[in-house]
Amino acid sequence: MEVTEETKTTTAYEYEDRKASDVPGADAGCAIAATLQEAHAVPNPWAWGHVQLYLVCAIVYLCSTMNGYDGSLMGSINIMPEYQDYYHLGPNGSAGTGLVFSIFNIGQMIGALFTWCNDWRGRKFMVIFGCAGVVACAIFTATAPTLGSFIGARFLLSFFSTLASSAAPLLLVEVAPPLLRGSVAGGYNTLYYMGSIIATFTIYGCNLHLDGNIKWRLSLWLQAVCPGLVVLGCWFIPESPRWLIAKGRHEEARAFLVKHHANGDPNHPIVAVEMREIEESLSRGGIRTARDYFNIKALFKSHSRRYRMLLVISWSWFMQFSGNNVASYYLPTMIKAVGITSVPMAQLLNGIYAVTGWIAASIGARCHDVVGRRKMFLFSTGGMVICLAIITGATARYQIAHDVQASSAMIAFIFIFGVVFAVGYTPMQPVYSPEILANDMRANGVMVSSITSGCAGFVNTFAAPLAMQNITYWL
Repeated sequence: MEVTEETKTTTAYEYEDRKASDVPGADAGCAIAATLQEAHAVPNPWAWGHVQLYLVCAIVYLCSTMNGYDGSLMGSINIMPEYQDYYHLGPNGSAGTGLVFSIFNIGQMIGALFTWCNDWRGRKFMVIFGCAGVVACAIFTATAPTLGSFIGARFLLSFFSTLASSAAPLLLVEVAPPLLRGSVAGGYNTLYYMGSIIATFTIYGCNLHLDGNIKWRLSLWLQAVCPGLVVLGCWFIPESPRWLIAKGRHEEARAFLVKHHANGDPNHPIVAVEMREIEESLSRGGIRTARDYFNIKALFKSHSRRYRMLLVISWSWFMQFSGNNVASYYLPTMIKAVGITSVPMAQLLNGIYAVTGWIAASIGARCHDVVGRRKMFLFSTGGMVICLAIITGATARYQIAHDVQASSAMIAFIFIFGVVFAVGYTPMQPVYSPEILANDMRANGVMVSSITSGCAGFVNTFAAPLAMQNITYWL
């Protein structure tokens, strides 16, 4: 076997406890692909069965768009005087502003504790249930009369959003054709930026053409659109064949594989191959229960596993403290520090930031398979260190000497920072932790990763507005 950069990293983990159940799902997909290619029985990826499946996956992609919408929504609303006056937040940041942002992280942490429901009730149910909850909470948020009710609504919105967004990638991976699994499932995370683009330019338009509180409330109402479309499309979303087989519903799983993976041919070899692969996989691992999910002993029972968990926890924490959280949430506030006080201009720059991030993330998703995870990670980390150093220096120069060139440099390097982050970190977010964890520790490990990210994100977003007010460019 050829030793690549990725396999060198893998051997460093000392897999002394590796066993059959440790084989990642990607390897199973490659085995199915090799079997079909040898038999010259590769299904047509543009036949009607596959096309129907792509359309269904497009509905599920809206869960990622939903998350991206919220990621840019509050950053753009936060600088609007009408919003600040209504909730008495003030223009320069406050503990209330920090809580509005950070409460979302608390909801994510609580939601992560319920991801075992994906195995109990099914992936499809959790996607629809979570999106229905987001719709209800979006209405509650848009009509919240006080800051307390607004914060409470955002907590519930985050909780239901986490339920949906934890189930959606699982559903996509398990319904995707094995030969196209990487492309179908990998496109999910890049749609996050599409939500950011929609949110920022919606708010930009509202600010230009509307007056009063409807300026910021309309964008909160529109937050219900993406999850609402998922709920309306629930009749077309299939259940995971893996979950169906685990629940003894073999005929339903077979019917799905015949319709969408074999393009309606019940005798196609892919049906028997996938049914056998799923059954063998479940015989080794099975569907987890709530008790299994909260049993974390397996994560730390050997030196290699403790090392892997150290990597997962470190990665999850560093993702939140890399600087992107502050840039994505508080970009409009940051540029005020260098003299950009026009609200429409700040919102326009926020929208352009989302567009550049989407382009970079789409390119990075392909580069990670070509260049390798470790090289991309080191490149992005080094680039972000340089960008943040220049941003700090340029901001300080402007505040001390009011140098217009320093202001321009700061804005330019915020955008360069966002591109460097998106090209390396964004495609790695959903794949790094699962890839370095063995199968029997993957679910619990991802839960720990989500909770760690939530804790770090809470500290980061709660402290950021106060820090920007009190220590400015030293942040």
